[in-house]
Amino acid sequence: MATDTRVRLFHLPFSFMLPQRVAHERGYFEEAGLDVELIERDRETVDVKYIPAESSLTTDHGVDLYPICKWESIKRTWEMDDGRIVAKGTFADLPYTVFVRPDSAIEEPTDLAGVPVAVNQRTGQEYTAMRALEEHMQPEEVSLTHFGMPTDRLRALRDGEVAAAILLDPQSTLAEQMGFREILQFDNHMGIVGGENVDSTVLDAFMAAYDRAAMEINANPESYREEYLDMLEKDATVAPDLFEEVDIDAVRAEITVPRYEVPDRADRRDLDEHLNWMKERKLVDDSADIDAIVASQ
Repeated sequence: MATDTRVRLFHLPFSFMLPQRVAHERGYFEEAGLDVELIERDRETVDVKYIPAESSLTTDHGVDLYPICKWESIKRTWEMDDGRIVAKGTFADLPYTVFVRPDSAIEEPTDLAGVPVAVNQRTGQEYTAMRALEEHMQPEEVSLTHFGMPTDRLRALRDGEVAAAILLDPQSTLAEQMGFREILQFDNHMGIVGGENVDSTVLDAFMAAYDRAAMEINANPESYREEYLDMLEKDATVAPDLFEEVDIDAVRAEITVPRYEVPDRADRRDLDEHLNWMKERKLVDDSADIDAIVASQ
């Protein structure tokens, strides 16, 4: 493949997406034949979510590939015609964790029935949480409430505005250092969506570079600690009040770089099952068609 195959790649600066940044910075995308432009929003300019809820990344912003929660990828591709799902996976050994205050009466996941849990809505996080919580209660007992970015959810939990909040590392480690208790963990499921310019050749090159970066991190995780901790440093800048009563060095020392996985090609049958679950919950309309959601192989 010629190295002038240009790809505008949206980057989420979260812990589970580190291989994407490493592949870009180390030139692995270029060596695989892709001229990648990494599109990333400044953390200080983001109030609610990184991916705009009301505009198309592929059409309005000219993005060729973007990562997003698996269930939100289904909703976004169908309702906004914002590309087609090309890959999916957990991406890293980084579970979501539901935390409560140390004095909370909540002891088990079943105790969360009817209790509002803080999430960031329209990121897909709420759908992941719904699936996980439904294993411990009836669907109608799941109660989620929007509190925005991880720092906003952590602050709401600290201030008693919510009884429980869902967080992902490094904010999970910060929550532990602040004394909050873990109630439940569940996997973070992601999808990768491609625009019309992403064919199998481009996807193969992307996957090869991503795989190379993930394997390199896994082989020597301590070499990537500073890059991994970048989001924590940015949180300390935008939400300094959360760090006032914790030992930041202790937080940094406690955090470990996870093991990363390479996304799998989109599985039409698996995604169709998730689409049906969303239809049953009225999260997407009944006319949603998997053929308009998943890219043809």
